[in-house]
Amino acid sequence: MSDNERIERDFNLRSEEDKKAFLEQTWCDHCQEVNLGMVEPEEYELNETIFIEGKCAKCGTVILTELTDEEF
Repeated sequence: MSDNERIERDFNLRSEEDKKAFLEQTWCDHCQEVNLGMVEPEEYELNETIFIEGKCAKCGTVILTELTDEEF
């Protein structure tokens, strides 16, 4: 397996509380606003870092959350 291989993870295995937090506590670079919400979340690991990627609920631009160790 190469370092740049995306490993799919199941976002739905997270607790309801965690899912709610990740979907609501967002930042959109396009809108320049916080907490607009995320739709169509996908969770994956890339280069030993876990990401949750989705679309801004307001404008549809891709937004990305990088998880730190304490958020696993």
